[in-house]
Amino acid sequence: MIEALRGLGYSTATALADIVDNSIAANASNVAIQFLWDGSKSRVSVQDDGCGMNAAIIDKAMRLGDRNPLEERAAGDLGRFGLGLKTASFSQCRRLTVASTGEDGFHCLRWDLDVLATSEGDGWYLLEGPAPGSEAFLESARVSRLGTLVLWEELDRIVTADFAEQDFLDLIDRVESHLSMVFHRYLEGTRPVLRLTINGKRLQPWDPFLVGHPAKPWHSPTSYPPRASGVEAECHVLPHRDRLTAKEYESAQGPDGWTAQQGFYVYRNRRLLVAGSWLGLGQGRSWTKDEAHRLARIRLDIPNSADADWKIDIRKSTARPPVALRPWLIQLADATRSRARRAFAHRGRNPRTLDNKPVGQAWRSEHFAGGMRYRVDLDHPAIRCILDDAGTLLPQIKAMLRVLEETIPVQRIWLDTAESREIPRTGFDGASQEEVADVLRVLYRTMVEHKGMSEELARERLLHTEPFCNYPQLIAGLA
Repeated sequence: MIEALRGLGYSTATALADIVDNSIAANASNVAIQFLWDGSKSRVSVQDDGCGMNAAIIDKAMRLGDRNPLEERAAGDLGRFGLGLKTASFSQCRRLTVASTGEDGFHCLRWDLDVLATSEGDGWYLLEGPAPGSEAFLESARVSRLGTLVLWEELDRIVTADFAEQDFLDLIDRVESHLSMVFHRYLEGTRPVLRLTINGKRLQPWDPFLVGHPAKPWHSPTSYPPRASGVEAECHVLPHRDRLTAKEYESAQGPDGWTAQQGFYVYRNRRLLVAGSWLGLGQGRSWTKDEAHRLARIRLDIPNSADADWKIDIRKSTARPPVALRPWLIQLADATRSRARRAFAHRGRNPRTLDNKPVGQAWRSEHFAGGMRYRVDLDHPAIRCILDDAGTLLPQIKAMLRVLEETIPVQRIWLDTAESREIPRTGFDGASQEEVADVLRVLYRTMVEHKGMSEELARERLLHTEPFCNYPQLIAGLA
C-alpha cells in the first residue's frame, strides 16, 4: 500500500509544502529546510522551533491515517487526512525519520521502506531511533528545547539515474519559488511572520496580486457569497508590462509565467492551495488560459470546514467549487476577465478623457448569428473628413474601406499575439510626439477650415477620439 501511495503525484516542492504545514500547525516561528548533496546519499531535512511532540503524539503522527478526515478541525488546522507527512515524504524518499523534542523529552521514529519490503509477514514495522550512521543528522533536534526535525534519506524519487549536482541546485530554485508563493501570506505582513529558510537563505514572499502597486488598473472590494459562511473573494487586474519595471515584470509573472498564473488563487487559512486556475468555470464552456486574460487574478479564501464541499485532495493542490457558489464565482470572474482584457488590449492605458466621456474609436465590432466581424466607424473624425470631401471619389473610398474590413488579418494578429505573448503596438505607441502632432494638425485644420468648426469644438472632438485622447497636451497646443 505504501508503494502505491508513493504515486499520488507530489513534486518535491508540493511535498515540502506539506511538511511546512505541520510546522505552522505546531506554531513554529522558524522553519529551516536543508538540501545536502552527496550523490546517492543526498538528504533533505526540515527543522522547526514549534511546540514539538511527546511520545504519544509522535507515535500517532507517524501512523498512516491517524485522524479521520470527517472530524471537525481547529480553525487554523492545515491538515485533513492524517496522511500528509507520510505520503509527501514517501513520494520523495525511502527512509523517513522524524525526531522531536516535546514536553517529555526527545523522541525519534523512522519508516524505512526497504525494511518493510524485506520483512517477513505483513507487519507494519515502525522503527525507533535514527538509521545507523544518521545519528549526527538529528543532533540539532536532540539539543533543541522544543521543535521537530523531519529527515528524508534514500532519495530514490529525486536522485535518479544521471541526476547531477546542478540538477539538485535547479531543484532548490524550483522549491524556493513554490514555497514563496504557497506561504506568501505567512511570510509577509505585520502579524507574527514565519521565517522560512532554504540552506540558510531566507525566502521572500511572492505576492500574486501586486497589492498597493500604483499602476494597477483595478481591484475590487472584498466580496462575500450570499450563502456560504467564511468564503470571501477579491478581484485584481494587474498592470500591463508597459507599466512595470523589468524587475517588477519578471517577479510578478510567478513561477509558471503570466499566462499560466491567471485565474483563481484558492486559500485555506492563508495557505495557498490552487495557484491560478479558472476552476472549470465559464460561460457555456470552461474558460481556458489565454493571453488576453493574463492580467486577471482573483483571491479566494475558504474555511477548512469546507474541504469536503470544495473537494480538497490529499496533496492540497486541487479544488472544485460547490454548485451553489458557481454562479457567484462566474459573475466575479467574468467582470475581472473583462477588465483584464481591456487593460491588456490598451497596454494598461484604457482610453479615457478627463471628463470620463465616451471615446470615439475607429473600429467597432459587430456581433451577428454567424459570429463577429469588425467595421470601420465612418463617424470617426479622420474618416468622416475624407468621406465628406470625397465628391466623385466617395464610391471608391467606401470600396477601399470595405476591402480593408474584409481583409483584416485577424488570424495573423491572433497568432502573432500568442507567439510573442504581447499585442501589436497601436495608438502611436513608440511614435515620436512630432509624428502624432503632424497628424493632429492635419485633422484640426480640416475641421476648422473646411468643416467650419470652432477651434474649441475641434479640440474637444479630438480629445474624445481614439487614439488622440491619450495626447491632451498636444491637442491643447493646436492653433
